[in-house]
Amino acid sequence: MKYDRLTPSCQFSTTSRYGAVLCTAVLLLLATSSVMAQIPKSYKGKPFRDADYTKGAQLIPGRVELAYYDLGGEGVAYHDTDPINKGSGELNRKPDHQRPGVPEYLVHFREKEGVDISFTKDFADFNHPNKVDPKVNQLYIGWQEDGEWTNYTVNVQVPGQYRIITVYGFQDNKSSLWLNNQKAVDLVMPENTGDYHRWTQATVGEITFPVAGSNLLTLHYNKGSNLAYLDFVLVKEMPAGK
Repeated sequence: MKYDRLTPSCQFSTTSRYGAVLCTAVLLLLATSSVMAQIPKSYKGKPFRDADYTKGAQLIPGRVELAYYDLGGEGVAYHDTDPINKGSGELNRKPDHQRPGVPEYLVHFREKEGVDISFTKDFADFNHPNKVDPKVNQLYIGWQEDGEWTNYTVNVQVPGQYRIITVYGFQDNKSSLWLNNQKAVDLVMPENTGDYHRWTQATVGEITFPVAGSNLLTLHYNKGSNLAYLDFVLVKEMPAGK
């Protein structure tokens, strides 16, 4: 039996049952390895999913919702400087922040975890002009402190170079994006909007995903902004065989 390294196929005698079985086993092993090889072996986090969001790993190209960071808890899926979720677990419990018709799922989203999450509200985010309006009831990460981070297991559908676009409020918070525990790009938010709830949209960097399959993104951030999501837009596909 021979394995063709350039094309995922095996060559074996048609009369050899053993060869056929071995070939199948090799291909399955290689397929599994190609998907999982990018995730650091020591990583114990899992893609976010719950009863409402069942998709698991977010897809690239596409939108990575920052509130959908991985499962695994403090020190594994995220790091926050205190254990209180200042949005879902604190602010959104106040009577004047409970908006009519908003599902409880959003109001108290991941309330028992330390990452500070809230959602856009009529009286805070849409009662003034924004450069770019976020979605109504858009989840976002806020109350950021220096040195905090969140992990995202993503499924890269197309290897290549990507433009990163975000919707944010306030100012550049010196964020950076890491790929499989290696720093990939500094995210630069070019405009100070003047307030955490005055939103704009901007291209903030570019990143290259060399290999398809499961990859680990880590968003490191500091004090200074509200962040909703990262859009990954394919700029240049990785040539085959690279």
